[in-house]
Amino acid sequence: MIRVFRYTGQALVYVLFAAFLGYFSSAPSYTHFPPDQALIKLSLAHGAKREGGCRRFTQAELQKMAPNMRRPMDCPRQRLPVVVELIIDGETRYSASVPPTGLSGDGRSRIYQRFSVRPGKHAIVARLRDSDRSEGFDYEKTAEIELTARQSLAIDFRQEMGGFLFRW
Repeated sequence: MIRVFRYTGQALVYVLFAAFLGYFSSAPSYTHFPPDQALIKLSLAHGAKREGGCRRFTQAELQKMAPNMRRPMDCPRQRLPVVVELIIDGETRYSASVPPTGLSGDGRSRIYQRFSVRPGKHAIVARLRDSDRSEGFDYEKTAEIELTARQSLAIDFRQEMGGFLFRW
C-alpha cells in the first residue's frame, strides 16, 4: 500500500514539473525587441594613448640600471580615458569619458550601448578622442543611414581601419 502512494506521489511530482516547464516554455510572452523599432548598437574596445607620454633615458640613467633592465624609453603604463560621443538626428544620445580597464589602468576602454530608434533615415555622428587634447576629437564619422523596422546597425571602432565602422 505504501508503494502505491510513493509511486503515485512521484508521478504527481513529475507531472507538475512537466506542466511547470511546459507553461514557462511558451508563456508569459516575451518580446525581445519591439517590432516597430530599429536598433543602433555602439560597441567598441579601444586603448587610448599612454598618459604622460614616453621619455628617453639618459646615458647616466642607463648605466645605473642592471644590464637586463636597460631599455631606451620609459613609458608609463597608465592610459588616458576614451571620450566618445554619439549624436543621432542632432540629439546627443551618448557622451562619456570611459576609463581604461585593468589593475594598472593599461587596458582598453570598453563601451556597449543600445539605442532604439524609429525606422527611417537618420543622421549619425560618431566621435572619439583618445589623446590628451582638451577639446575636439581625434576621430569623427558622419553618415546618413536608413533603417527598417527590426533592423540593427552596429557602430564599431577600429583604428587600423581608419576609425568608425558602420555595419548593418
